[in-house]
Amino acid sequence: MYTIETIDELRQYIKNVRQSGKTIGYVATMGYLHEGHLSLVQAARAQSDIVVVSIFVNPLQFGPNEDYEDYPRDLKKDQQLLENSGCDVLFAPSVSEMYPREMATFVELPELSNKLCGRTRPIHFRGVATVVCKLLNIVQPDAAYFGQKDGQQVAVIRRMVDDLNLPVRIVSVPIVREADGLAKSSRNIYLTEAERPHATVLYRALRAAADEIVAGDRSVEAIIQRMADTISAEPGVRLDYAEMVDTATLQRPDTIEGDLMLAVAAFIGRARLIDNIPMQVEGNRVRLL
Repeated sequence: MYTIETIDELRQYIKNVRQSGKTIGYVATMGYLHEGHLSLVQAARAQSDIVVVSIFVNPLQFGPNEDYEDYPRDLKKDQQLLENSGCDVLFAPSVSEMYPREMATFVELPELSNKLCGRTRPIHFRGVATVVCKLLNIVQPDAAYFGQKDGQQVAVIRRMVDDLNLPVRIVSVPIVREADGLAKSSRNIYLTEAERPHATVLYRALRAAADEIVAGDRSVEAIIQRMADTISAEPGVRLDYAEMVDTATLQRPDTIEGDLMLAVAAFIGRARLIDNIPMQVEGNRVRLL
């Protein structure tokens, strides 16, 4: 596995790959890798000739009171995990490499960014869309792989790619969970031993709501309220949001039909955790994704 730190060197590598006619799969991460990230690498490995993974903790997507400085980092461990997972190239640029001067250009999708996580993280998705657009232009992959755990991020990136006619296929990879249902996340490290059992309430609330829909409940408001009540009642957990949205528009649906996502977020100690369950509903048929 090659580790590349500059845009020029990566572009030269990509040029050589393209000249040989090989396909490129790409995974964008902020590092501190876990099984969820590695599932993206494995998906890219199965569908591509060359796999490129980036590790870049992007300052543009962190608000002034968020955890940019404290965000967990362990590049040496990440390099070993990636090499063992079949990654061909790790792109690990510095902040000065990605942003050599103050940015004057941003990618914004306000209709998708002001919902769900965007309510409490107002600049987050502008930072995500901007850095992902930059990275896709640098790597120029055939396909890019993103985790479904960040369901809103997937919707934002899909729409950006479509609106800007970027020649890349966006692939969403299912959530990887702990044995008790907690979604794998780099921020799980913030949970104390006492807080950790309470974090499972996010998936328990989602799963109960999904089961209600499978059983025939079609009351949008009632299902959302029960998710919110379940999370709010858990000791030490502060609800951020509980929602049901269309997976493409992130609008709350009038009826439970089509491609939908149950989505929740909550604060537990230092950690802010998110989770979701996507589904397809056609009349009485419900398929959990």
